Amino acid sequence: MDMIARVREALLAAGHPDSIAQFPAGTHSAADAAAAVGCSVAQIAKSIVFRADDAIVLVVASGANRIDRGKVGAVLGLKVKNADPVWVEERTGFAVGGVSPIGHPCPVTVVMDRDLLQHDMVWAAAGSPTHTFSTTAPQLIALTSGLVADVRQD
Repeated sequence: MDMIARVREALLAAGHPDSIAQFPAGTHSAADAAAAVGCSVAQIAKSIVFRADDAIVLVVASGANRIDRGKVGAVLGLKVKNADPVWVEERTGFAVGGVSPIGHPCPVTVVMDRDLLQHDMVWAAAGSPTHTFSTTAPQLIALTSGLVADVRQD
């Protein structure tokens, strides 16, 4: 199954509408995604993968924020480190730039940037650098079973 189909299946299985859209210009960065979608950079729910030993830690952050890895580790009580793109793709099946917060083939610990709650609508990667899906922050929290926390770099 391709990655976009995996995300679509996860959305539908959760009772969420299929809100996946494709943007030919690509959504490689939060700024690119915001320009393509027509929203603010802060409304982009970017996925940043860290690792805690061999476990996947996925931070879903506001596109306007940089993430403080120390805060992520403190929230989870784990030592987290950066994950290289090869490891990310091997473990999640998603290439960096298209990592979705949902549709993973294995367990993923998700931490949600609390700043996403400031927005009525957010957009997240849907399995490729050219696909996103729209949702609300509360729906995204429910879809991911994410732990909401302050993980923004000061």
